[in-house]
Amino acid sequence: LAADTERVHKVRAARPEVWLGVDANQGYKRDTLDRLLPELKKARVSLLEQPCQRGEEAELDGIDHTIPIAADESVLGLDEVEALAGPFDVVNIKLDKCGGLTEGLLIAARARVLGMKVMVGNMIGTSLAMAPAFILGQQCDVVDLDGPIFLVRDRDPGVIYRDGLVQCDEAVWGFKRPSVA
Repeated sequence: LAADTERVHKVRAARPEVWLGVDANQGYKRDTLDRLLPELKKARVSLLEQPCQRGEEAELDGIDHTIPIAADESVLGLDEVEALAGPFDVVNIKLDKCGGLTEGLLIAARARVLGMKVMVGNMIGTSLAMAPAFILGQQCDVVDLDGPIFLVRDRDPGVIYRDGLVQCDEAVWGFKRPSVA
C-alpha cells in the first residue's frame, strides 16, 4: 500500500493540473481500501477503477464513494450491469470483453438509466482494433483509449495522441477522400 500511495502522490506532484485515475486491477481487499481512499483523496484522484476482485463486489458495501468507483473486470455483459449499480458509480466498457459495439452501446444505455456514469476503455491492440470504441466514446464521461501506445509499432495510419487528447482520423477506418479535380 505504501508504494502505491507514494506513486500516486508523485504523479500528482509532477502533474498537479491533470485528471488522474487509478486502476487497482482487482488488487485490494476492504481493509486496504479503507486506508487507501484517504490517500487518493489527498492526491485529488478523480476515479478508482476495479479495486476488488470480480465476484467480490460486496467488499464495496458501505464504502466511501467520494471518489467515483468504476467497474471494469466486473462487467462483461449487459446482464451484469444492474447488479453493479450499487457498488459502482461508473461502468468501464471494453468492447473486446463485452462482445462488441452493439453490446457496448446497450451497456452504456442501461448504465445511464441506472444513474451510472459511463467510461470506455480498451485492451492492448492496434488503432483499427480500437476504432469502434470511438463511436461509444462519444457517449462517455471518461475515455481511456490508450491501447496502441503499448505496442512497439501501431498500424499506419493510426490514431493520433496529442496534448492529452486522442483522435481517430477517417484514414484509420480505411476511408480516403476523393481528390478534387
